[in-house]
Amino acid sequence: MTLIDAASTHTLRARIELRERILRGDLPGGTRLFEVALAEDLGISRTPVREAMSRLAEEGLLERVRGGGFVVRRFALADVIDTIELRGVLEGTAARLAAERGLDPAHLDRLNGLLSQLDTCFGADDHVDLEAYSDLNASFHEALALSAGSAVIQGEIARVTRLPFASPSAFLPDRSRLSAFRRTLIVGQSEHRAIVEAMAAREGARAEALVREHARAARRNVEYLFAHGGAGGALGLLAG
Repeated sequence: MTLIDAASTHTLRARIELRERILRGDLPGGTRLFEVALAEDLGISRTPVREAMSRLAEEGLLERVRGGGFVVRRFALADVIDTIELRGVLEGTAARLAAERGLDPAHLDRLNGLLSQLDTCFGADDHVDLEAYSDLNASFHEALALSAGSAVIQGEIARVTRLPFASPSAFLPDRSRLSAFRRTLIVGQSEHRAIVEAMAAREGARAEALVREHARAARRNVEYLFAHGGAGGALGLLAG
């Protein structure tokens, strides 16, 4: 099974298509989106369209409006870069504090369990279960935010991830370069594992540096994406 086969569910296809249209400027900021019209345009039912828009709202690309429906948020490249940098700083702080204070054994088991589940998303050839990876990646970063046991840090991370492209699940595969995109995800997963290992070893400075570098990789992908005119030329956007 190829990456495209894994990405063929209606909800995921709708998410990818809508995200691409937003990046290309086909759906500029302020555009009101309606389920029925989009479902007809995409040739699918309203339910996956509704789910896709809800997920894009979680990523910060859409906003819910009164009376139902969604509107495309306005954002600039500088705003996207700043939000990714800020999330890297906050998550890095959470990782450092967790390492310095000592990671709770049950929480360490939770992180390692998520790493194992993420590993299962990669199959033979170019196959990646994108939907599962997206959900598990978001869960991993939520667990990372909880690691320090700080309600303040957790709250700030939750706030910043609602900004455009700061969500850990905000990534976009370039279907013309699937192998390269798969390698990007594999590198990201190896960084996840290194972060957990540093936290478990109580290496606070190293854990923080690894998380910051993880965010910088996402920043480079975003800059490449925007520089090459949207989704068409990018390896993919992976927000850490």
